[in-house]
Amino acid sequence: MMVKLTARQRSQLPTCYYEGYLEKRSFRDKTSRKMWTCLCGNTLFFFNEKKDTDYIDKVDLKELVSITDDNSQDRNLDAARINLQLKDENIRLTAPNAEARELWKGFIRSVAELSVPASLNLLPGQIHMLKETVETEKARINTSAHNSLKGDMPACFHGVNRLEAALLLEREAKRGNLLLRPGSIENTFAVTTRQDIEGSKISHYRVTPRHKGGFVIDVDVPVPCATLHDVINYLVENTDGVLTPLISEEIYEKNIRFSRKDHENGEMSVQRVPTNLVPPTAPPRKDAPRIPTPEPPPKPTALHFYVNDKPEGKDKQTAPQPQLEKEAPKKAMMPPVPVPRKFTHSQSAATLDQRKRSLTDHQMPVTPKLIV
Repeated sequence: MMVKLTARQRSQLPTCYYEGYLEKRSFRDKTSRKMWTCLCGNTLFFFNEKKDTDYIDKVDLKELVSITDDNSQDRNLDAARINLQLKDENIRLTAPNAEARELWKGFIRSVAELSVPASLNLLPGQIHMLKETVETEKARINTSAHNSLKGDMPACFHGVNRLEAALLLEREAKRGNLLLRPGSIENTFAVTTRQDIEGSKISHYRVTPRHKGGFVIDVDVPVPCATLHDVINYLVENTDGVLTPLISEEIYEKNIRFSRKDHENGEMSVQRVPTNLVPPTAPPRKDAPRIPTPEPPPKPTALHFYVNDKPEGKDKQTAPQPQLEKEAPKKAMMPPVPVPRKFTHSQSAATLDQRKRSLTDHQMPVTPKLIV
């Protein structure tokens, strides 16, 4: 039973060179299973479906020993089988047809051997695709090897060339006589040694990465090593300690010094910065967020309460309730009334007779007189 692997999703896998449906069966599997297969880097990744992002199985082609055709009969007459012989197991793959089988064999052998196989029946365009795959895979291997070495470099590594390495070992003969340096070819390394054999003798050994991982010391009988640390350890242990790595030690100043010119006599003098000074404080950043000043809490509003008399028949006291003061009703403004005049009795009677006559004259019609 296959276990779902979720270590890396499809977007995190190396470059995909070829993909399609294949039926996979190993001696551990009772039946074959059709899965979407992607050749990413030098590994075959198997998915349940084309749209899946998590693979369920993989086959590392670093363990590939051989790849051959399986001409046994299949119920699908168009199907074509491939036998992958690995170091630990044998895997049978079934392609949809013979043309697809040739393409799968070409891509698998190209990434495993880092060369285009010549014994395949392919079209010129397909061979060109295989050449591009080989170049891309070589670049990927070199890049990954270089990146993995950045944080795992031996202490005796020095970024010097061939001549500078010899001069450095001559100058630092008391500290060591072996160092690791970059090689003259890209993504390779070299070991430079110095020994006193009837005079000073400088030797150089090339160290190249292997496409299957690790490194090899290129001598008459190549010496494979898993890491660059193993390369250095091999040379030290197999020479009974005669070769000693030159460890790079960087020297740092213990005091801060500076030169100053005397304005009176013009002489330069070296002075040391005092160490009992208070360290400077960093100025406030302009883009630092401003902390708002907290606003004072609002003052409580004064409320006026009026205490009423206790209602009769109730001994229970109740909390006084605030009452609003009633405004006095506004009175309508009346026009001033004139003060009545005071008359004497004689004036009042004469005035009344005069008013009566006037009213009578106005009410009675005037009768014209006839003149005879």
